[in-house]
Amino acid sequence: MTTAMLIAIAIIAFMIILIMVDKLPFGAPPLLACLLMVVFGIVDIKVAFGGFANSTIVMLAAFMAIIAGLQKTNFIRIFKKVIHNMAEKGGYQAYIILTLIVMLACSLFGMGSTAYYVLTIGFLTNLPDTEKLAPSKVLMPAGFAANHPLLPINIALQYGIIIAVLASVGITQEVSLMKVSMVMGILSLGFLFWAALAYKFLPVHPIAMADKEAAAKMAETSSLTPGQEKLTYFMFVIAVIGMIAQSKIGDAGYAITGISVFGLLVGKVLSFDEIRDAISAPIILMSAGVIGIADAMGSTGLTNLVGVTVAHALGADVNPFFLIFAFCILTSLLATLTGSTIGTVYVFAPMAIATCLAMGLDPTAAAVAIVISGWCGHFLPIDGMPAMIMGAGKYTMIEFWEFTVPQYFIRLVALTAGAVLIFPMR
Repeated sequence: MTTAMLIAIAIIAFMIILIMVDKLPFGAPPLLACLLMVVFGIVDIKVAFGGFANSTIVMLAAFMAIIAGLQKTNFIRIFKKVIHNMAEKGGYQAYIILTLIVMLACSLFGMGSTAYYVLTIGFLTNLPDTEKLAPSKVLMPAGFAANHPLLPINIALQYGIIIAVLASVGITQEVSLMKVSMVMGILSLGFLFWAALAYKFLPVHPIAMADKEAAAKMAETSSLTPGQEKLTYFMFVIAVIGMIAQSKIGDAGYAITGISVFGLLVGKVLSFDEIRDAISAPIILMSAGVIGIADAMGSTGLTNLVGVTVAHALGADVNPFFLIFAFCILTSLLATLTGSTIGTVYVFAPMAIATCLAMGLDPTAAAVAIVISGWCGHFLPIDGMPAMIMGAGKYTMIEFWEFTVPQYFIRLVALTAGAVLIFPMR
């Protein structure tokens, strides 16, 4: 192991520790790590901060603005009304339908959307407390459903990261967006399977209700005109089409997503200040920063070294399913403990890809599964979504684990099986 590799490992460890102790704002540790990589001569400044010129980051930033526009539409008000109506009917059927509604709506916002799960959990805390369907019995599965798109059409974030981590180890092959969506769909079906089984085990008790001011705010109608509403939906569709077309037309597909944002600006759906805040969100800084870290790992040879070492340790006869499953556990576990999903994915996905290459396997399935696994932790209430669900639902730690621990393993099994099935490795 070279001196450059040792320094790179030390910087990455330092970055992870900073993320875990939460002493710096979200997104800042990777930027500091990039600076340290330059100061110690690991990479030049162009490589360290190349993530900010990465086509994936441009596309992700644009989607952040489009999601901000969607939050202003009547879709949110209608969504809340449907949830309340289903809860009032009560029973197991209403429980399943309500979970499906949340998953269906998640298809628009995408997996891991902070704005969407905050809105959803906020709605769920205001459900009518009836004997037919206690809010505590719904909040946990429906809350986690906000992370599982039933029809994965908006997978911009995960798809972009999959392309980026493959590129970080020199792989530029096309990856089918449709196939990635299918893998995510299998993951969502795994979650739905567990949610359906868990109904009998979920607790019944009063939950923390949202304050009246928040409830009133959620009940407000859209401030957009009918024309602006239609424009917002249209621009969202155009952005998704651009993302899908990227495999055929190159970076122009990502640029179409950015042009869609200008449509929202011209149509006065979003002000320039709102767009600026959306595209410079902390998650964008985090994503751009860790791309530089991943590139630095590759340039030192560290990624390939880890891949060859792991491949040698596992042996040539290891089942690809167990290889990917092990990396998914490692990634999701550390993503949960550090609170940095994207940062953790960019550290471990290239290593798993290099391991597959060293074993003569197609690494696409590994890239897809490991990237998506970053959003599949949630068994500890130390991240935004699980912490909010546990607090709002007044669940005990035991009640929380009774649902989240089986959910954790069932989802990872479904994810790994889906990835290996859709993207054969041999």
